[in-house]
Amino acid sequence: MAGGSSSSSSSRSYGYYRLVIFAAMYAGYTLYYFNRKTFSFVMPSVMEEIDLDKDDLGLITSSQSAAYAISKFVSGVLSDQLSARWLFSSGLLLVGIVNVVFSWSSTVAVFAGLWFLNGLAQGLGWPPCGKVLRKWFEPSQFGTWWAVLSTSMNLAGGLGPLVAALMALSYDWRTTLALSGSVCVAASVACLLLIKNEPSDVGLPNIEPGPKKGKKGTASGDSTLAELLLSPYLWVLSTGYLVVFGVKTCCTDWGQLFLIQERGQSTFVGSSYMSALEIGGLVGSVAAGYLSDRAVARVGLSQYGNPRHTLLLSMMAGMSSSMYLFRVTVTSSSPKESSSWILALHPLATPVGLTEHELWILILGAVFGFCSYGPIALFGVIANESAPSNLCGTSHAIVALMANVGGFLAGLPFSTIAKHYSWGTAFWVAELMCFAGTVAFFFLRNIRTKMGRVPKKVD
Repeated sequence: MAGGSSSSSSSRSYGYYRLVIFAAMYAGYTLYYFNRKTFSFVMPSVMEEIDLDKDDLGLITSSQSAAYAISKFVSGVLSDQLSARWLFSSGLLLVGIVNVVFSWSSTVAVFAGLWFLNGLAQGLGWPPCGKVLRKWFEPSQFGTWWAVLSTSMNLAGGLGPLVAALMALSYDWRTTLALSGSVCVAASVACLLLIKNEPSDVGLPNIEPGPKKGKKGTASGDSTLAELLLSPYLWVLSTGYLVVFGVKTCCTDWGQLFLIQERGQSTFVGSSYMSALEIGGLVGSVAAGYLSDRAVARVGLSQYGNPRHTLLLSMMAGMSSSMYLFRVTVTSSSPKESSSWILALHPLATPVGLTEHELWILILGAVFGFCSYGPIALFGVIANESAPSNLCGTSHAIVALMANVGGFLAGLPFSTIAKHYSWGTAFWVAELMCFAGTVAFFFLRNIRTKMGRVPKKVD
């Protein structure tokens, strides 16, 4: 009887700490992402006060992407050697301070330098989250909770443009950045108090057992870094993630300006498109994690291929299709002729107070968000589960580094194409890259997915 009571009490303790820790990480990473994108949210207001051309904007966004790529890679590799709660909270504190100082600045050089520091601090956010998730949740729940936590980015991205637009009615962009940075500073203290690294920190048994040591103190059967780096699948994942993340960043960073400057849409439509994209991404992340977990439960993981690939490829194809429709069908005004999709949207557009054309733009944004954030969640999960247990952090760090290279390419290089040609041409290039990446991944979907050392008998 006593044993049953102890087991029930332990289960309730796990549930309590999981809820508190997950809520703290979710709120904290929402603030991380919001303050990563604050410049993009207030970009139109900044351009009204300060003379910035497309090269200046690209330099500022690319400086952050480059720093974020470096910081996230280093943080991922070293995450097992550091306290997750201190790493996460320290990064959030630095992000807040940088945003406050950014609100005091007025030159491109200072903007770029501060946004570079913001990128360095941003890299301290996600690796600790992945570490804590592995320590507190069962392996069978890992993919789903990873996807749920990643929706914090969609929440921040979805509410961010609207919050910024509402604050612009009463405050200038400097006040908006100063307030958001101050909230980050306060939240960093709360996260430090609430997040626990692992169950043993609060007197509970750890879920993930420690590695078995061999004769020389190393875990027996562990793969080496060289064996991981020589795994072709690591680079297939990395390239796919680079393309998907780069194309997604093109739309989140430049989609609003494309609609306003080249397609003649209002600021409201541009902000609403961004919000629709992030809301669709929120649903897509959760759906990808849940549906792919069910696929894994049905057929299991093997040495070749992965049950998550079918859903991954479907969503990547959806990205290409929605980008094509976004570029071709969105115009400066409603089409003269009543196309079939306009007639179909009329009953839905009237009740919400939008034109059919505006509603179509929001639908395209939601579909693109659904199809882009799903693969982003899946690439991270696959990189972790396909790697040896002793190198899963490094595996994800490498894949994430390549993703952020894609984010960097979506900054200054993308804006340079738009400057010399047009936003439409720049989005056409991104669309082709997405299509090519989808086709290439399709033909490589059944290669050996088990990275690192594989026992000869199993191979």
